[in-house]
Amino acid sequence: MNAVARSGADVPALDAPSAVEFMREALIKISEEEISTISAELEGKRARFAPLLARGALEAADAEHLRRILRMVFATRKRADEIIGSVGADALRPALLDLVHGKADTATRFAAFDEALSELNAPVRRDLAGEVLHFHDPERYWLWSRWMWNPRTRTGALPLVLVSDEGLDGADAGESYLRVGEAMKTVLTMADELGFHRMRASPFALDVYLGGVYGVYMYTVTRMRMTQEFNRVIPKLPELLRRLFGVHRLEG
Repeated sequence: MNAVARSGADVPALDAPSAVEFMREALIKISEEEISTISAELEGKRARFAPLLARGALEAADAEHLRRILRMVFATRKRADEIIGSVGADALRPALLDLVHGKADTATRFAAFDEALSELNAPVRRDLAGEVLHFHDPERYWLWSRWMWNPRTRTGALPLVLVSDEGLDGADAGESYLRVGEAMKTVLTMADELGFHRMRASPFALDVYLGGVYGVYMYTVTRMRMTQEFNRVIPKLPELLRRLFGVHRLEG
């Protein structure tokens, strides 16, 4: 995540006891082997994304090409045709091209994409931007999905393992993206100190860990609020993670 720059606000420290407890609970529901398997599946998703996000491919992208990109992203998968119809290929193509290959800094490009797709709900366009950048270059860019940090509801995996959610909000979407990246760097650094070295085994391992944290939280909340019959239909954690990351029945 070497594109992260200081955004002018300190990111909260890791809440180590909470982080350890969430990881312990997650490992009851998913094995280390399954975590490695899902990380490898995300590597496979990256390989499928690569030709779609290449500069030349985006420069020549038609509606079908853009549809294939949208179908790779969990937040836009079922709304691909609707999004192309409302935003238009002629607007979506340059927005994606600039986001991925533009010369401006990361925050500026992210904010410009967010503004260009203002017709879409904010969580959807930011999920899209975060996934596109992360799967284009996971060593440089990080994921920002609403299940990681939703500034409207103040919920997500990150505030569950940080001492507070102060410092995650930015003046615009681009600055917020930087702050999420700083928070993820904090989690990764503290994971090393706590002995969770497997989080560096893959550029997607931290994503899977945070997905597990969110899954444990979701199961807990759902168990308290929903009927026993409804709880039975909630997918097991491995399947839930595959759905969150858009690799469940991923199209070729």
